[in-house]
Amino acid sequence: MVRAFALGTGALLLLGFAGTPARADLKLCNNTASRVGVAIGYKDREGWASEGWWTAEPQKCLTLLKGTLIARYYYVYAVDYDKGGSWGGKAMMCIRDKIFTIRGIDSCIERGYQKTGFFEVDTSEETDWTISLSGEKTSQGQ
Repeated sequence: MVRAFALGTGALLLLGFAGTPARADLKLCNNTASRVGVAIGYKDREGWASEGWWTAEPQKCLTLLKGTLIARYYYVYAVDYDKGGSWGGKAMMCIRDKIFTIRGIDSCIERGYQKTGFFEVDTSEETDWTISLSGEKTSQGQ
């Protein structure tokens, strides 16, 4: 079962696949010609968290979270390492330049982190989901 959603001006294409008993993960496919850095945000039993960075090679897919998805909504922020610019949205979360796992989404700056907008991914409560990243970025590098 495939569902496709276009966000904004077609910058992102999100594809959800119904889970099979053998595999259930949150995956991202980088359908661009650039290496892309990816951070995710989600709410689990302990509250809000953001994590990064994964490097998605051009035209390849990678697993961000392994196992059955427990949340309906996940949040993604991605940076084009090769051409500049980023994909983001309105959900503000904490990040940092180096590999991170940050608990909580409040007081990012006061806690020594950066604050940036992530775009929302609605998994429709599926247990397995693939996000496809392509097209125009929300901001371009100088």
